[in-house]
This record gives sequence, C-alpha cells and structure tokens, in this order.
Amino acid sequence: MKYLDLAIANETIKTTDIKGKEYAEVNQRIKAFRMVYPQGFIITNMESNESGICVFKATVGYYVEHNTIADNEKGKMYQDSYLEKVVLATGTAYEKEDSSFINKTSYIENCETSAVGRALGMAGFGIDVSVASAEEVANAINNQKITQEDADNYTMKFGKYKDKTLKEVFKKDPKYIDWIISNTKDENMLEIIRLTTGLAIPTIEEQKEKTELIKKVMELHLEEKVDIDEIKSKYKVENLTQLTMEQLKEIIGGE
Repeated sequence: MKYLDLAIANETIKTTDIKGKEYAEVNQRIKAFRMVYPQGFIITNMESNESGICVFKATVGYYVEHNTIADNEKGKMYQDSYLEKVVLATGTAYEKEDSSFINKTSYIENCETSAVGRALGMAGFGIDVSVASAEEVANAINNQKITQEDADNYTMKFGKYKDKTLKEVFKKDPKYIDWIISNTKDENMLEIIRLTTGLAIPTIEEQKEKTELIKKVMELHLEEKVDIDEIKSKYKVENLTQLTMEQLKEIIGGE
C-alpha cells in the first residue's frame, strides 16, 4: 500500500460529529479499506464471552501471490503458487452486555464492530481525528455520567421513535417510556429518563424485586386466590407493571 493510496481512500470517508469532534464510522473505514484492498481480508474472532462480557479481536490485511518453479520427483519442472498472508494491523474491543440499552441485545455485534474499527484505524484508515471510531466514542460517552444537558438532548436510538428526542416521546407517548423502564437493565438509560421526565424510577435491583412480586401475583392468580381483572379495576391500571411495589406487596399479603 502506498501512502498516496491511503490518503485518497481517507478523503472519501464521511465523518460523524460527536460533541463537536468528527469521527469516522466503521462502515466508512471498511469502504476505504476496500478501495485500497478489494480482496483484502477482515477476520474477526471472539476471544471470550463469559458472564455477559465479550472480547473480540479483529485482524486486517491482504494476500500476496507467490509463484515458484520446482522439480518433481521425476525431475520434471513444474510451477507452484501459494498465497502469503500479510497482516496490516489488529484491534481488540470489549463490551459488557448490560452497559447500555442497545448492548442488552447486541453487545456481541457491537463488540465485533468496535474491534474491526480499531484494527482498520491501526492500519491507517479514518484516523485523521482519532483511532477510535464514531461507534466506539458514542459507546464510551453512553457509559459516562449522564448530565442534564445530555438528557435534554438525548435522541432515541431504537424503536418506532428513533431519532426523536426522549422529551418529545414522553409528551406524545408516556406509555412507551413506561415500557422502556419496565424492560431495560441499562442504568444510563434510566438516568436519562429520570432527568428528562422527573419520574421516580426504580433501580435495577428494585426492578428485579418488582418482577418477582408480579410473578408471585400471577402464581396466586393461577391458583385462583386472586383475580387479575379485579386487581386492575381496584387500582385503576391496565397491567400489573403499573402497580407500585407497595401495592403488589399488599395484594400478596392480603390473599
């Protein structure tokens, strides 16, 4: 690879603004790599995945074909060829399953993408600002302490309200926010909701306790000791997740 080839490829990379700085996304680095090495290789390997913590290693490079002339056992000349694997760079990434809302379902994919981004960065693709990719920086920011400004400007990264601010979603569809609160294990996301809406949101441990209480109520319902419809009517809720911990304990204790 000549420096000029790398420079031309890097000129084609579109960057993403994150807190006033431009970063190259991994897909842009891959496109630039393919401009220089159309048949180059990007190999990923999961180094480990235990207790919700994933580590990936990515290796990028290209092949060089070698042709040789040799004698066979009968003394006749023949041509032999083989491919030499040339490694340009490697990159390693680490992701934790519950570190963000998106990682709850996609931490393995995110880890692999980050590793590829770092390997390509180490090879010189998309590093005018930083070796870190846009995805890597965004994830690091997501794991930092959330400020009021961060919460006020937070836009949804998933679902039917993608790219809408959380403030807009809360005003338009507060039940959707209730659904997120009931289903996420991401403390950062919960903190954003707390700061944006002012809601008193339970911690992850409190959510686990609430889930166990709801499970107990369902068991009592199956045993015909309590009636779900009567509970909803009495507490004026549409589902059990809308009940408070105190109400659930009251139901269980009064069965």
